[in-house]
Amino acid sequence: MAKDATKDHTGGGGDPARSLALLWRKQTQAPVRNGRRDLSVDRIVAAAIEVADADGLGALSMRRVADKLNVGTMSLYTYVPGKAELIDLMLDTVYANTHRPAPELPADNRRCWRERLEQVARQNWDLYHRHPWMLRVGVSRPPLGPNVIAKYDHELGTVAGIGLTETEMDTVLTLVIGHAETSARRAVEASGEGESGVTEQQWWAAHNPVLTSVLDQSRYPLAAAVVTAVGRAAEDPKHVFEFGLARILDGVQALVDARDATG
Repeated sequence: MAKDATKDHTGGGGDPARSLALLWRKQTQAPVRNGRRDLSVDRIVAAAIEVADADGLGALSMRRVADKLNVGTMSLYTYVPGKAELIDLMLDTVYANTHRPAPELPADNRRCWRERLEQVARQNWDLYHRHPWMLRVGVSRPPLGPNVIAKYDHELGTVAGIGLTETEMDTVLTLVIGHAETSARRAVEASGEGESGVTEQQWWAAHNPVLTSVLDQSRYPLAAAVVTAVGRAAEDPKHVFEFGLARILDGVQALVDARDATG
């Protein structure tokens, strides 16, 4: 299968045995030097996240992380066997920031699943904005670390007991989180933080006058009207996220209601 052109790396791409041992901190620790540990897996991962947050995933390398920690590059390999495993560790670490308890809502999930699922979507939206480099990592096969599992278990709880099968629960989460990821990618590009370095407003300001002068409104009346409206809406990149999320949840609501009607 061809690699997704929007992704630089694939999550879960490291050696399974080594990655899982690292993720669950089951690997043998490196020896103590001079009476203390000069490095640890956690320190290396934290430094790698700082590099990726500041300069993007393309800037991440074992050498760059070693420089940040002021150690030799080979020292890192005592703890982390390679970049693929390091990215798995980075993902699992940042995922710990999303599985927070839901706000006070009724105990009956049938009465509040939509609010809880909205919270899941917004937590993931926020996570992608805190760590935009995540948008460059394919996670169809995520690293199976403790934080990934905890996040998944928490998110499944938002749709438990509402009439969905186990497979449907997983699919609903895939739709909602996938929408958050896609919308976040658009928003990051619109903010000028993406690869283009141009904000949505700057792009429209440059293109709209030319497009207006060449677009035959009598021939393409719908396109002309919509392009004008979209140009005005460019100042609100979160609109696509909120609109799409509402429509996805409407669809889930219709499925839940249909199950209730036949149950």
